[in-house]
Amino acid sequence: MNFSTFNAVQTNTSQQVSANQPLSLRQDQVFHGTIKQLYPNQMAEVQVGNQKLMAKLEVPLKLGDAHFFQVTATNPQTELKVITGPMSQSMTSGQQMSQLLETMNLPKSNEMQQVLSHFMKAQLPLAKEQLLAAESWMKNLPAGVDKNNALQALQRMVELKMPFTNTVFQALTQGIKTDGMSANLANLAQLLANQSGGNEAIKSSLLQHIDQLAKPLNNETGGILLARATQNLMDNNLPIASKLQTLTVLKEAGILPQNATLQNWQTVNQQGSQQSVNQVQTTATPLFKEAGQMLQQLGQTSSEQIKPMLEQVRAWINNESLLSSTQKQQLQQLLTRFEQIPASKQAVEALVNQLRQQLTNAYSENVTPRLFMQNDQGLTAKDQLFTLLKPDANLPVAEQLLRNLVKVTADSPQPVMQSALTQAEGQVQAAVDGRAMEQAIKTVLKGLGVSYEATLANKAGDIQGIAQQIKPQLLALLQDVQTPAAIKDAAEMVMARLNGMQLTSGENGHQHQLVMQVPLNFFGKKMDATLQWNGRMKEDGKIDANFARILFYLNMETLQQTVIDMQVQNRVVTINIYNDMPNLDSLATSLKGTLKSGLLEKEYTLSGLFIKPFADQGEKTVTKLSNQREDEQGGVDIRV
Repeated sequence: MNFSTFNAVQTNTSQQVSANQPLSLRQDQVFHGTIKQLYPNQMAEVQVGNQKLMAKLEVPLKLGDAHFFQVTATNPQTELKVITGPMSQSMTSGQQMSQLLETMNLPKSNEMQQVLSHFMKAQLPLAKEQLLAAESWMKNLPAGVDKNNALQALQRMVELKMPFTNTVFQALTQGIKTDGMSANLANLAQLLANQSGGNEAIKSSLLQHIDQLAKPLNNETGGILLARATQNLMDNNLPIASKLQTLTVLKEAGILPQNATLQNWQTVNQQGSQQSVNQVQTTATPLFKEAGQMLQQLGQTSSEQIKPMLEQVRAWINNESLLSSTQKQQLQQLLTRFEQIPASKQAVEALVNQLRQQLTNAYSENVTPRLFMQNDQGLTAKDQLFTLLKPDANLPVAEQLLRNLVKVTADSPQPVMQSALTQAEGQVQAAVDGRAMEQAIKTVLKGLGVSYEATLANKAGDIQGIAQQIKPQLLALLQDVQTPAAIKDAAEMVMARLNGMQLTSGENGHQHQLVMQVPLNFFGKKMDATLQWNGRMKEDGKIDANFARILFYLNMETLQQTVIDMQVQNRVVTINIYNDMPNLDSLATSLKGTLKSGLLEKEYTLSGLFIKPFADQGEKTVTKLSNQREDEQGGVDIRV
C-alpha cells in the first residue's frame, strides 16, 4: 500500500469547505449552471452544484436549460454571459468539455482536459487564465507528485480562495506528502556544502542549522557532558591535570571565559543582578524561576530585606521538583544556620557562595537521572545548572553553547574525551521515553521555523533566535540573486514543504485540522513523521480534548511504512496500527500496559489496540480502512 499522501482525509475536508461556504464569483470566471427560475428584467436563479445564486443574464434563456456561463460583472449585481449552447442531458461530459474548449479557445491537451474535467465534476468556477496556469503546472509536476493529488491541490486553492500562484500550488502538493522531507533537507545540505557561489555566510549558517536538526537530542548530550565536567571540577580527589583539561574544554565551548581558573570558575561569570536593591520585592511569592537568578537577587538584597527574601528562597527550594528531598533538606539547613548569625554583607556573600556550591553539585548529580524531567517553569536540571555557571545567557544561547560543548568534545584528540562523549550519548539513548520524543519534535519544529510568521506577527520570542531558524534563512537564500540555480531549486522544495504544513492546516467552523511534518534522526536512525490532527473547538475557543482523530504517518528504517490511526471519543481511545511486518503483535502486546497507563495519566481510557496489515487493494486509503468493521479486516486485535 502506498500512503505517501493523506489525500483521503484532505478530500473530505475540501468537500465540507465547499458545502459550507457561500458561492463567491469574480469577473471572467467560468462555471456550469442550470436555470432554475426566471424573473423580470432578465434576472434568473442559477443553480451551481448544491448552491444557487441570483444573476442578470445578457440574453433571455429557457427554464431548465444548462449552460456554461462566464461572469462579466459582480458589482452592483452578478451578470452572466452564456458561452455555450444548452447542454442536453444526453450529452456526455466529454462532449460538454469539447464544446467548452472550442468556445473558450483553450488547448485540448491531456492536462487541460484533466483539469477541466475535475472542475466540471466539482462544480467549481474557474477563470480562463487559471485554467491555462493549471495546465502549465500539471505539465511540469515535480517527481513524486501524483496527478490526482495535484488536482486536489488546485481544487483547494479555488475553494479556500488562495492566491492562484505556482508557489501556493507547489506548497499544497508538497504539503500533503508524508515522506521525503529528510531527503529534501539532505539534498539541500549536500548542495550547500559542495557548490560554490552565492552568499557564503547564509549558506554556512543554513548548513549548520540543518546539521543540528539531525541531532535533536544533542542538547541533552551536552547537558550530561556539562554535568560531568562540573563534577570533575568539584572533585577534590581528581588530579590537577584532569581538572585543567576539563576547564580547557569548557573554555573552548564558550561556557567559561578565558580568564577562568580552578579557583574562580564558579563565580567568574557572575556579573551581579541588573536589578537594584530598591526593586527587590518582598512578597511571599517567589519572584524568580532560575537558580542563577535567585542567587543574584539574594546577593543584591540589603540586610533590612534579607528576612522576607529568605522566605522566598525557602519557598523556591520547596517548589523545585528537580531537587531530591535530601538535597532540599540540606539547603534548608544551610538557611537555618544563616538565620542564627547577624545578616552582614559578608555573611550574605558567604551564604550565596555556599548555596551556589550546593546547588551546582545537586543539579550536576540530577542531570542524568532526570534528563527529560521539567519543573513547573519548564526548566530541566541541565538548564538550572547552566544558569548557575552562566546566569546572563538566555535559553537560545545556552542551547548553542551546549552544542558547542558536544562539538569540542567530539573534536578532541584525547581518548578520555571521546569516551566521555560515547558514554553521554549512550545515557541519552537509554533515557529516551515519551518526554524525549516530545522534546525532539519540539526542537525540530522550532528549528525548522514552522511558527516563524506567527511569532513575528505576535512580536513574541527572541528575534535573534528566530532569525536562526531554517525558514527565515531559506527566505534569505532564495532572495539572494547570486544563489546558484541548483541550490535555489532545492531550497524552494524545502520551503514548499514548510509552507504546505500551514496551507493544509486550517479550520472549517468548529472543525480544525493541523498538519505537521517532522524529519527525525535518532542515533543514526532516520524517520519521516507526519501528524494529521482533526478535531473541534469548544465555545471558548479552546481545543476539545474529548474528541479527536489523529493520524501518524511514519517511515522508519526498521519498521518501514507505518500508519497509526488514533480516534478519541469522550476520552476513550481506539488505536489502529497498519504495518506489514510479521510478528509485530508480540511487540505491541508487551507495550500495551505502558500505553494504557500513560493514557490514564492524561485521563484517557484505552479501549482497544488493533494491528492490521495494509490492504492488498493498491491505493485503498487508511481513512477508508478505518471506517470498516474491525472483524472484517483480520489482523491482531488487543482489547482492553
